[in-house]
Amino acid sequence: MVFSIAIPMTLAYITTPLLGLVDTGVVGQLGDAALIGGLAVGAVLFDTIFTMFNFLRAATTGLVAQAMGAGDEEQQRIIAIRALIISVLGGALVLALAPLILQISLSLMTLTPAVVAAVTSYFMIRVLAAPLTLLNYSVLGWLLGQSRAGMGLLLQTVLNGTNIALSFILGISFGWGLEGVAWATVIAEGVATVLGLLLFFARARLGGAVDWRRVFNRPALMRLFAVNRDIMIRSFVLVFTFAYFTAQGALFGETTLAANAILMNFFLVAGYLLDGFAMAAEQFVGRAIGANYRPAFDKSVRLTLYWGLLLGTAGTVIAYAVGPWLIDLLTVLPDVRSEARVYLLWAALTPIVGVLAFQMDGIYIGATWSATMRNMMLLSIAAFMIVWYLTQSTLGNHGLWLALLTFLGVRGITLSAALPAHRRRAFLI
Repeated sequence: MVFSIAIPMTLAYITTPLLGLVDTGVVGQLGDAALIGGLAVGAVLFDTIFTMFNFLRAATTGLVAQAMGAGDEEQQRIIAIRALIISVLGGALVLALAPLILQISLSLMTLTPAVVAAVTSYFMIRVLAAPLTLLNYSVLGWLLGQSRAGMGLLLQTVLNGTNIALSFILGISFGWGLEGVAWATVIAEGVATVLGLLLFFARARLGGAVDWRRVFNRPALMRLFAVNRDIMIRSFVLVFTFAYFTAQGALFGETTLAANAILMNFFLVAGYLLDGFAMAAEQFVGRAIGANYRPAFDKSVRLTLYWGLLLGTAGTVIAYAVGPWLIDLLTVLPDVRSEARVYLLWAALTPIVGVLAFQMDGIYIGATWSATMRNMMLLSIAAFMIVWYLTQSTLGNHGLWLALLTFLGVRGITLSAALPAHRRRAFLI
């Protein structure tokens, strides 16, 4: 049951960090640490922007799964239409504010002029894909909520596969470098948007005319906005943590910034692997909540934790074993290679430390217990800041990685501790 969702989505999501590895590898071959740092900072900026809109994927998945559990097909379509409308409006807003977002972001970081130039060039091209990215979030959330993992796999494979191929072609073959990597993303998002909308409208037409009164039903919209608000805050704190991690790493110089950027790909690979089981938890928990059936809920929690722990352990072992080889593959700079090896163990530990956080995120998203997700995320970043404050003067970049692992661990533990009370209220048992 779990594997029918987890395996396709793991295969789909593994192409996302693979894309990050390819982009880093393409830019790394240019022999300029400033370009690697610029790509890392630019990626963090887009993670910040798009993660704030992650509710378009997460909330849509949870709400559609609950509607599916309740047997309401029309509600599934209506939820998707609401998400698509928000995607268009949100994408237009990002485009309008792009220069201001870039200016404010750069003012908050201590970067060299070379890194600033690289970030600016990358950002102003890639931001053109903002509306397309958000539309893809909504379509993917709708597909996942319906347990159509195969279609989700198709959509993500087309998106990231196209992006990877074009990164090589435009970045290296055409000699466009960092700008070619940015244009590859824009084009790939456009291809995926066309495919995703075709999938949605082909299915949506089967339901007949849309009842727009249900689309704009006030109580339903208020619930949607409440869930979206909480997930947005939670997502903003999450990506702020990674942005802050990158900014603090920059204080140690371009070499450390580039090394941390390479090592963060290890965490991203592990994270997207674990996301497959988190997605399975979202869908099965959402359907159990919609059907008000506790045995299905308990089984989903148990199985996703078991397989997540196995995968997280394997991820840590593999990351540490192949880490030196992968570092050398991603950059030709001797100083960056040497620096990355110093902190490799910290990056390799992120899969096993983060297992519970990923699994709990899936459970809470599927159940739409968004307020608790928000609150525990705020508690986790407080723990991050405390650890970093206490260790930065003595441990340096080691302390920064320790703070990141603390952040991941606290998220998982606190959400797990709150789970029994939520389960009792949901099923009145």
